[in-house]
Amino acid sequence: MIGKIHSIESMGLVDGPGIRTVVFFQGCKLRCAYCHNPDTWATFGGKETDSEELMKKILRYKPYFTRSGGGVTFSGGDPLMQPDFLIEMLKLCKENGIHTVIDTAGYGIGKYEEILKYTDLILFDIKHVTSEGYKELTGQDDKGAYKFLKVAQRMQIPLWIRHVVVPGVTDGYEHIKKLADIINSIKYVEKIELLPYHTLGVNKYETMGIKYRLSNVEPMSKTAVKEIEQLLLSFLDDKYKGKLKITE
Repeated sequence: MIGKIHSIESMGLVDGPGIRTVVFFQGCKLRCAYCHNPDTWATFGGKETDSEELMKKILRYKPYFTRSGGGVTFSGGDPLMQPDFLIEMLKLCKENGIHTVIDTAGYGIGKYEEILKYTDLILFDIKHVTSEGYKELTGQDDKGAYKFLKVAQRMQIPLWIRHVVVPGVTDGYEHIKKLADIINSIKYVEKIELLPYHTLGVNKYETMGIKYRLSNVEPMSKTAVKEIEQLLLSFLDDKYKGKLKITE
């Protein structure tokens, strides 16, 4: 089977447990204002890759990631945009005894149950806490994301919840309180990660001739995000308080 891949990272340390090979799929429905990989958006971009050839590359790194309790993470873009290719790769990973993670905002084109049959962990990115804010930030409403989450909850797939903290956008008191309400309503959460907003991908926008919508927003300081962490902790249920961390 042929899929479109943007890139591969052989020694990922923040995209799931252990050392991981991270495969970045091409294509994404969202246009997040802070996205640092706008070159993954277009479905017609990327490099065509055969599933068997990709699996051979993954297996080269298997000795490294298995010793650390790691595996493979399928990211993007959004891997849900290529469901058939994703299913094929997940199956191949499971046949080879490899732990599987999908890193997603939940926006795809279906076949979620089949995808999740072969998924050990989901890194689920909550973009915003209101439908209006979600659409302003990403260009889409939040219905698609929660449709995927509903299937994942029914299938009892473990989750790491992720949220990018953007000054003046996703860091307000009411926003964080609502974020906690959403997280408290989700089951099977193993970790909650706050990701401080940064500007490392801005140069890509300039190269691609795309306007960067957050050009006037400064990166989130460590002090500020630490304050957000404490605020979120105050609203989280006790069962989740020990699972919150800041990911640099």
